[in-house]
Amino acid sequence: MIKRLLPYPLLFVGLLLMWVLLQQAAGPGQLLLGLAIAFGATHVMATLVPQRPRVRRLDRALVLIGHVLVDVLRSNLAVSSVILQGRRRQVTSGFLRLPLELQDRTGLALLACILTAVPGSAWLEHRAADNSVLIHVLDLKDEQEWITIVKQRYEALLLEIFQ
Repeated sequence: MIKRLLPYPLLFVGLLLMWVLLQQAAGPGQLLLGLAIAFGATHVMATLVPQRPRVRRLDRALVLIGHVLVDVLRSNLAVSSVILQGRRRQVTSGFLRLPLELQDRTGLALLACILTAVPGSAWLEHRAADNSVLIHVLDLKDEQEWITIVKQRYEALLLEIFQ
């Protein structure tokens, strides 16, 4: 009974707290509106029925985290360099369509987070028909280099972790 009324109680509480913090007010009207939004959002989440991820290789997940942290640091420095050099440096941004082997939903979501978190790149679209992703790269000097980075540093590890 309670599970049907509140399918994700922690999400409900988190959304309500987030609403109150964002509104910077805890008046009765704001609390009521926050309750309604949190209630509706948890029921929408219940209809999505997210699959439970199966992590098969936790040791590879730690390697992936290390790669991402190093790449975020490197990319921050590279993007800072592009910004500080301004017009003196020729920047060729572009779009890259990348075919993927990874099909696990959780793995794809993590890859999207990684590519968006690494400065200078952004995951724009996943095309399920051919299992490819469209990425925008701030300084796209060599497409093959980006393909190799994504396929070998991220996708290969995600395949080991989730499939």
